[in-house]
Amino acid sequence: MSFLSRDHTTPETDPTPFPVAKTPEQWRAELSPQEYEVLRQAGTERAFTGEYTDTETVGTYGCRACGTELFTSDTKFHSGCGWPSFYAPRAGDAVVLREDRQFGTVRTEVLCAACGSHLGHVFDDAPQTPTGDRYCINSVSIALQPRTA
Repeated sequence: MSFLSRDHTTPETDPTPFPVAKTPEQWRAELSPQEYEVLRQAGTERAFTGEYTDTETVGTYGCRACGTELFTSDTKFHSGCGWPSFYAPRAGDAVVLREDRQFGTVRTEVLCAACGSHLGHVFDDAPQTPTGDRYCINSVSIALQPRTA
């Protein structure tokens, strides 16, 4: 995982080159309005409304915009924050972290390393996990691929 430090930008205005690059028009054609707002404009779904907040289905969670595998159910835990929580990405290079100074606070934004889509934020407030991290991810940013036997 890499870390970008700069003033807050949205994936739509971010000049960082990502392997999967599309125009805003192309993203709008492929994503629902809510997906576009969260993934490409760094929006946030309301707490406790996402489809994966409480799911315990075994599988892999991929970026809803490009399909890159991001997290697995093995690292998912119930944090009570209202969004799906994971203590680590699937692979160290699956996500990019960026300083987010939006709304007068300093947080760490989580982006898909392949397409730069906004996924959520990571916090170091989960001492009950092996890493101490809580990746707080919008359900609308990810898609679950259930593991088959």
